Amino acid sequence: MKKCLALASLLTVLAAGCGSGGGGGGDTASNTLRFVGPEDPKTFQPVIDGFQAKNPGAKVAYTQIPFDQLNATLQQRLAAKDDTIDVYTVDQPRVAALATRGFLADLSDWKDRVKQAVLPAQYDVNEHNGKLWSVPIWTSDQFLFYNKTLLKKAGVSPPSSDPAKRWTWEQTIEAGKKAQGEGGAQWAFIPEQIEQYYQLQSLAESLGGGSGITGQDMLTPALTTDGWVKAMTWYHSLFDGKLAPRGVGSFQTSPLFTEGKAAFFAGGPWDVGGFAAAKDLDWGVAPYPYFAGGKQVTPTGSWSWGINPASENQQLARKFLEYAALDPEGNLLTTKATTIIPSNRAAFEKYVPTLDALAGDKSKGVGAIMTYDAEHTAVARPRSVGYIQFEDVMTKAFADIRNGADPRSRLQQATQEITTAWAQLR
Repeated sequence: MKKCLALASLLTVLAAGCGSGGGGGGDTASNTLRFVGPEDPKTFQPVIDGFQAKNPGAKVAYTQIPFDQLNATLQQRLAAKDDTIDVYTVDQPRVAALATRGFLADLSDWKDRVKQAVLPAQYDVNEHNGKLWSVPIWTSDQFLFYNKTLLKKAGVSPPSSDPAKRWTWEQTIEAGKKAQGEGGAQWAFIPEQIEQYYQLQSLAESLGGGSGITGQDMLTPALTTDGWVKAMTWYHSLFDGKLAPRGVGSFQTSPLFTEGKAAFFAGGPWDVGGFAAAKDLDWGVAPYPYFAGGKQVTPTGSWSWGINPASENQQLARKFLEYAALDPEGNLLTTKATTIIPSNRAAFEKYVPTLDALAGDKSKGVGAIMTYDAEHTAVARPRSVGYIQFEDVMTKAFADIRNGADPRSRLQQATQEITTAWAQLR
């Protein structure tokens, strides 16, 4: 029997998941796979078309759930053992929590195949307690984009695209200040995900502060280390010193760069495609910085896909995951409609030249950066059954620090909040 749990606040979304638009409720054919995720349907249409072409008679029906509603919606439906979801997208650091709650089917018989097929940092994030629960589809990296015009006006030589000549954060901010003073830049430096753990984790990691989570069970906060305090003091200074803007949210920052208002911008591969369309912007790309005397660390991680244990289409679901993650052809098709990095090694090697040439000379070198980072500097977000609560607390802490809160005191407060939230998980 098909089950759908409808809460008043999520009625529209849940109805979409159970209705004809999502291939759910009324469609009980075993050859129809119900797939749920936050992306625009156009993103996944190429891989769906490819899979259906290779599996005549099979049909994949995709339902989009907005990102800010995805996790809550999935937890409600999976907890109700809703079998109208077969495959769904999984934010990688949430794998442990989902597996612990019984929301992911065990894929451990694929361990060796997945290890061999995917990039180095893309396997462990899908494991929990020695079992494999999901397969990686995409990975990511961060780059330092720069405005050539603003730097030239300030007499600043731009950073090299060579990973061996990676700039430090100290160099970046010094150059950004000159661009503000003499180049006419409104902002010295802007991180795209301005209050998100995904991007800010690397600051503390570079200074030896760790991920912020420790302990054998990864349920002990470690946010008051010297590395975290130093990193957040530096982060605080960006906004306190008017080097970066307040009042603009994550993923709302890229227009400030495309409008020529920022000297430097830290963003991902998706921005290469976006900036390529900004014809009046003269820009370049360099490796993501690190702190002087610290470790070179770059953010990574993205979406994996998992199977709902309550699904009645386990075999077809596994075929779909196998095609999208382990088959280079299928994995490449997941990137055809958007600028994102495939996690499959063979697909990655074919994809690199495409991204490198996307914006001509402006994007030249991004492939070499991406390849180097994937092998040497990529650090994934921590695996913890408490990651969901951790991320929520940290997003609020980053916002407060950005808006003037004392870094050390706010990290102490975050530690207390996380400890309280995790008490029920022990």
